[in-house]
Amino acid sequence: MADDNVKPTRMELLNTKSRLVMAQKGHKLLKQKRDALVLAFFNEVKKAKNLRQQVNERVVEAHKLLALARSVHGDLFVEANALSSRNAPNVTVRTKNIMGVQIPEIESVKIERTLLDRGYSVYGSSAQFDDAVQAFEDALNLVVQLAETETALKKLLKEIEKTNRRVNALEFNIQPRFKETIKHIQDHLNRLESERFFALKVTKKRLQKTAEAEAA
Repeated sequence: MADDNVKPTRMELLNTKSRLVMAQKGHKLLKQKRDALVLAFFNEVKKAKNLRQQVNERVVEAHKLLALARSVHGDLFVEANALSSRNAPNVTVRTKNIMGVQIPEIESVKIERTLLDRGYSVYGSSAQFDDAVQAFEDALNLVVQLAETETALKKLLKEIEKTNRRVNALEFNIQPRFKETIKHIQDHLNRLESERFFALKVTKKRLQKTAEAEAA
């Protein structure tokens, strides 16, 4: 639908054509951005799928090793040594840019620790207990990576939806309105041109008749 508030002048026709060209360029760029975001999204989906599988496998393995450690040392030993660990893993969060989207990039710190850094005494423990601790540390490291990937997925999906709305608005709303406005102005200017031509033709005939009458 044409904008009724637009004055049907040649200057407005030129301005509307210029806005249409800008809308078409913006539409093309946004479609390219959307396609790039979709590609990045599916890459992250693939990455997240692999990480989820690794997390599940590692957690299952860690619980099996923990059960073995409990059978060797008993629940009291395992729980007491678990409580002796005071240092929680630190993470550093930075951001990376994907097509204008700020994606968190998590850097893990001290998730994998040495025997001395784990907080429990190496005396009295066993390889089974150490293996269980190592397995849970590995699982935690994978969980951090998975958290980074799934956060990236949420942000990318949100940006894809926003970009898609803008693409649709330009394609189905703004561009058609500009085209309709251009047609409306052109039709109006064509009518004015026809009226002027008809008026000139009538005037010419009148002048011709007047000249013939004066000549007679």
